[in-house]
Amino acid sequence: MSDHDNDDNLPSSPWRQPIIWLVIALVGAAVIGSMVMLRVAGGDGSVDSVADDVSRTAGAQTTDLGPDEAAMQRGLSAVVRIDAKRGTVQVLPASGDFDRDGGVRLSLRHPVRAADDMSLELAPTELGWEAQAEIDPGHDWNLQLASPDGRWRLLGRLPKGQQAARVAPALQAPPGS
Repeated sequence: MSDHDNDDNLPSSPWRQPIIWLVIALVGAAVIGSMVMLRVAGGDGSVDSVADDVSRTAGAQTTDLGPDEAAMQRGLSAVVRIDAKRGTVQVLPASGDFDRDGGVRLSLRHPVRAADDMSLELAPTELGWEAQAEIDPGHDWNLQLASPDGRWRLLGRLPKGQQAARVAPALQAPPGS
C-alpha cells in the first residue's frame, strides 16, 4: 500500500471547491450591483421627472392643462434664440396673438439636474422679448415659455449645441377643427 492511496480518503477544504467561489462571487456582485443602482436612481434627490404641479387622486396623477389649452386656442408659437456672443436670450413670436406690451417668463430646465434649472424674465423689445443670460450649450434644455400670470404656456426642447428652438402648445387641435 502506498502513501498516495491514503490521500483519496482525506476530506478536501471547502475553499478549494469552485462552487463555493461561484456562490460568493454571485452574492458579492448582487450587493455591489444594488449599491450602484441606488446611486444611479438618484439617491441624492436631484432628479425631477415633471416640473408641473401634479396632484394624485386614487392612484391617478393629474395636472392643470388650462394654460396649454389657452395657448392652443390662441394659436401661439415662438422661437427661443440663444445669442452666446451677446450673452442674450431672445424670444421671437412666430404665430398667434401675443400681448406684446408685457414681458414673458422663460424656464430652462436641465433634463437631469434640477440645481442647474434657470428662470428668466424677458422684457419686450421691437422684435419680441429679450434678457441677458449665459446659457450652457453643453447639454439639452427643456423650455417653457409662459405669460407672467400663467394663463398660457408653450413647451419645447433646445438640443445640445443648437442656438434656437421652437416652442409650441403641448396640446394639439383635433383634426378638422
